[in-house]
Order: sequence, then C-alpha cells, then structure tokens
Amino acid sequence: MNAMPGNLDGAATEHTNLGSLLNQVAAQALRAEAAIEPDAPITTEVTKETQIIAIYGKGGIGKSFTLANLSYMMAQQGKKVLLIGCDPKSDTTSLLFGGRACPTIIETSSKKKLAGEEVKIGDVCFKRDGVYAMELGGPEVGRGCGGRGIIHGFELLEKLGFHEWGFDYVLLDFLGDVVCGGFGLPIARDMCQKVIVVGSNDLQSLYVANNVCSAVEYFRKLGGNVGVAGMVINKDDHSGEAQAFAAAVGIPVLAAIPADDDIRKKSANYEIIGIPGSEWGPLFEGLAMNVGLAPPVRPTPLTQDGLLGLFAGEVVGRGVVLEPATFEDMCGKSHIEKPSLEIIYETV
Repeated sequence: MNAMPGNLDGAATEHTNLGSLLNQVAAQALRAEAAIEPDAPITTEVTKETQIIAIYGKGGIGKSFTLANLSYMMAQQGKKVLLIGCDPKSDTTSLLFGGRACPTIIETSSKKKLAGEEVKIGDVCFKRDGVYAMELGGPEVGRGCGGRGIIHGFELLEKLGFHEWGFDYVLLDFLGDVVCGGFGLPIARDMCQKVIVVGSNDLQSLYVANNVCSAVEYFRKLGGNVGVAGMVINKDDHSGEAQAFAAAVGIPVLAAIPADDDIRKKSANYEIIGIPGSEWGPLFEGLAMNVGLAPPVRPTPLTQDGLLGLFAGEVVGRGVVLEPATFEDMCGKSHIEKPSLEIIYETV
C-alpha cells in the first residue's frame, strides 16, 4: 500500500523533467530561427524607368509630412507616384488620407492567411488625387522584429508584381535611427537608386543623417550603387548647422522647409500644403523638381568629432573632461590592495 505514492511521485518527476526538456527544445528552436538570415527579396529588372527613392531620417523629424506633400505635388504635376510607408508606426500615409489609417500589408496578410485567402492589391493599396499609397506595418511592441516585418512586406510586394508596376516614382519612408538589417534593405540590396535624408538643425537628426551616409558609403565600398541625392531640412530656423552638414558630407540641400507656425498647425490637422497655387506650393514644386533631377552621389561621412564641430561648444558639451572611475567608486568603500601570491621569476 505504501508503494503507490512513491510511483506517483516518480511519474510526476518524470513528467516535470519531460516538460523542462520540451521547453529547452522549444527555446533552442526559437533561437535557431532568430539566427537565420532571411532571404532578400528578388530584385528583377523593372519594366519602366522608375525612380525608387528611399527617404531616411530620425523618428519625428518630419519624413511623413515631407513625403505626403511631395508625393501629392508630384501627382499634381502629372507623375504617377507610389508612396510606401516602411515605419512600424504606420503613420506615413496618415496625412495623405486626412488622418485615416489604412490597413497595413503585414496585418492584412496575417488575416488573409488565417482565412485561407490571398492578398490582393486592393486590400493594401489605396489612392487619393493620383497618389497611390500603402503601409508595410510592423509587429506590436515585444512581439517581433520590425526589420523582419519590412522584409516580409517586400516579399509580398514581389508576389503582387512590384517590379511590373508602371510608376514614375516610388517613395519609401524609412526610419533612420533603427540599425537592424531590414531598415537598411534598400541600401544593402540596391533596391533603390538613391537616398534622401531629412534632418534639422539639431545634433540628433544630423547624427542619424550622418549614419545613413555612412551606410551608403559602406555598401558602395562593397560594390553597391546607391547614392545620396541630397538633404531636406525640416523646421529650418536658419541657425545653419544642417546646411553646414550637407556641405561637409558633399550632398546638396534639396529644400529647406521653414519652422513656421502655419505649417505646424496644418500638419497637425492632417492638411496637405503641397498644392499648386497655394502659399507653400512653390516650395514643394521646387522640391519635386530637385528630387527628380538630383543624381545619387557618394557622400563623405563625418567623424563624431567632425559632427560635433558643427555646433557651438555650449550645445554639445565640449570641454567636459572624462574622469576615469575607480573600484572604490563602484563599491562605495575603500579598496585595500592585497599582496599578490604570483611568483615572478627574474629573467637573466
């Protein structure tokens, strides 16, 4: 009668060990999957002379504002334009559609897959006044890699016939302050002909712009063909740091959008200002022309000290001395040096 509890305990222990083993196997499988480098999308030859342009910049610097108005102006000038949001926030097209959010490719693809249906162009691509637009989207926080989401999105675009579409311009909106592989895909895989950086007269946005130039230069050394067409200065307060940066790295300023309260209010209200005949129409007409004509050039990225040198000392904290920390600092108490037991033999 006393043997049964022992057998039950043994079975429970065996079950626990099996569960632990399965958890370990599952964890190893997840690590192995995460370590696999995803296949790059197929880059077949386009059937029309399409300019594919990737726009990079620090989050919140105004890429989406710039692109919404630029794409709208291009369409009014008779160009066929496709705007693709490659930001996990999925806000690239929000201004274009007056604040309306459009279904993302990743979200739609997941829903269609569960339903056993295929994604169609009309499920993910929408248009307004001649501008075609879509959002790749991304995973929720902590639930996946944004870069992998971008790669998956482009793979789906391939299946939908991306390289057969007849656009004059394809504009890609990318975060510049995210360094994982998916966000650098257009540069690394020659998926675009040129890059445009959006920045302002502040150190952080120019740091990101310089990083993008460094990425372009790195892949050019590896045989890549992508170049930087220029810079758009947003919220320009005429302090001059962004212009100095562009001159230092050897790229042109394509447009300088002023730090104007009217622009800020209209942007906050999801209003397009890049309309022919409007107050700000000439600004975006000039930008559209410059974007189309600017050749891709090979930039000369700045060193960290060179970048800091664009700003006044009180702005970036130059003159601060780096004081090495000590063991006592780390432990919060005095450290007594103990004699070493190491035997040191004198050399003859």
